[in-house]
Amino acid sequence: MSKTQLESAKAGIVTKEMVEASQGEELTPEEIRDYIANGWVVIPKNKNRSVKNVKAIGKGLRTKVNANLGTSDEKADLDFEKRKLEAAIKAGTDSVMDLSTGGDLNKAREFFLENSPVMVGAVPIYGIASEMARKGRNVEEMTEEMIFDSIEQQCRQGVDYITVHCGVTQETAARLKYAERIMPCVSRGGSITLRWMRKNKKENPLYEHFDELLKIAHKYDVTLSLGDGFRPGTVLDAIDGPQISELLILGELAKRAREKGVQVIIEGPGHVPLEHIKPHVRLEKKLCNEAPFYVLGPLPTDIAPGYDHITAAIGGAVAAAAGVDFLCYVTPAEHLGLPDEKDVYLGVMAARIAAHVGDVSKGIKSAIERDRAMSVARQNLNWEEMARQALDGELLRCRAHIAQDKEACTMCGKLCAVKLSRTED
Repeated sequence: MSKTQLESAKAGIVTKEMVEASQGEELTPEEIRDYIANGWVVIPKNKNRSVKNVKAIGKGLRTKVNANLGTSDEKADLDFEKRKLEAAIKAGTDSVMDLSTGGDLNKAREFFLENSPVMVGAVPIYGIASEMARKGRNVEEMTEEMIFDSIEQQCRQGVDYITVHCGVTQETAARLKYAERIMPCVSRGGSITLRWMRKNKKENPLYEHFDELLKIAHKYDVTLSLGDGFRPGTVLDAIDGPQISELLILGELAKRAREKGVQVIIEGPGHVPLEHIKPHVRLEKKLCNEAPFYVLGPLPTDIAPGYDHITAAIGGAVAAAAGVDFLCYVTPAEHLGLPDEKDVYLGVMAARIAAHVGDVSKGIKSAIERDRAMSVARQNLNWEEMARQALDGELLRCRAHIAQDKEACTMCGKLCAVKLSRTED
């Protein structure tokens, strides 16, 4: 059996994926190898999938962005998903996750795996729960065998990384009783797992049989994204017993995974007040031995439905600056409905802005140089160069209104500060 990326790194081997992932980064392939060996960097790449755009996530690298796509039981249209995927790729996403819960789930997954030029993630338990609901059965009727069979099936198909809610345990669930949360559980995967445990009065199979999960992940070199089933769903529930106890367990499981040659990402919140984002990132890094940190948002306020891509960009910038490695986008449709292609595009762009702001703060040279190049172009009133440096050059070209002098814009016209402050020869 061939080595996983982690096993290769520990053996001192530089793989072709490490070389490819170093393109556009400031780490050499050898540095990426060493960081993977330490558990600080991952390359989500299934052995069964060919992808040209191999990316690494973690310490010393550019902050990456993910776009959640997929059907629902209210709208299962692969043409619609195709438009969303195209929008995500056009906006510059580094990853997509198939969160489909409606229609033919295998067909949807195959569509994303065949058509996405970037890494593809999934949440296997969504597929099982959706099939149960379609047959009129309750999620607690799932068997442990069904859960692991579904995980293996999806890994065999080629998914690069999977979210698994292994930290939702009897121990962490018991803390909900004393947490006095407004919203006890807002994670879909976490709530499915919680209900299964309560109804069956049994431990979470993914925690109890974690070694079985590791065998599957190792077989296909699938990266485990350890999900935060008890992430806060409101800023008023942030940083409490269930959330922190789950994080402690995820840190322990991450260590076990690395020992078995399996790469690991840690997932984080969620809704968090702005002042708590940086300390929370530092806590995760400490408890999980600098494992790559993947956050949804985070959202520092709950009152902006319709604008939550902006809310998430604010929290995401703070999180990325503090050391978060992977931002999951939030679209304007968050909390309101299934996003369309426009929502997807805006969500990816907002997350990319946050990622870039974080990279500048982290001292990523390429990010700083891009800001420098934009500033020089502005000083020279070089609109074409501004478009090349902009995250969305197409938008700049559409929105730029040039004054009569063909240099300044219509905001200032003859009173353009750049022109007025130029030193005359």
